[in-house]
Amino acid sequence: MIRTHLRNLALALLLAVAAGARADEAAAPGVPWQELSPTQQQLLSRFADDWGRLSPERQRAMARGAARWSEMSPEQRSNARERWQRFRELPPEERQRRLDRWQRFRDLSPEQRDHVRDSYRRFQSLPPERREELRERWREMSPSERRRAVRDRMHDDRDRGHGRGGGRGRDGGRR
Repeated sequence: MIRTHLRNLALALLLAVAAGARADEAAAPGVPWQELSPTQQQLLSRFADDWGRLSPERQRAMARGAARWSEMSPEQRSNARERWQRFRELPPEERQRRLDRWQRFRDLSPEQRDHVRDSYRRFQSLPPERREELRERWREMSPSERRRAVRDRMHDDRDRGHGRGGGRGRDGGRR
């Protein structure tokens, strides 16, 4: 029981950290403990004594994470636990790389995040052989070639209406 509670708390904290605090929220007030729902208070009970000393950004992030956790189905919670466990088993360098990548994603505008999600969905819908071919081409590119490819792709997608459609790349291959 305690082990499950601690695991739930760890996941709530992961969600809070992953959510991060947006720079434009930096001046916003924190979340008073008494304004948290009973469920949030239960999930965050370990922090009750120190809640007032946490930064407002941290309070908001933890409150959002606990709220999100409480709204998850048992299956979603199970999946989140599994992802958290896999993340914890990664080498420290890989964990940091993923956290950095997540922060870069969070720093994008909502439109840019939507574009990234749409591109990912399109990529996932490709046949496995085509995905591997594209990965290999990406690995062979220099950093400047990668930046140019991303910039060109975003420009092309904007011209076509946010990438919603097939289209062909500059090399004539399906995207």
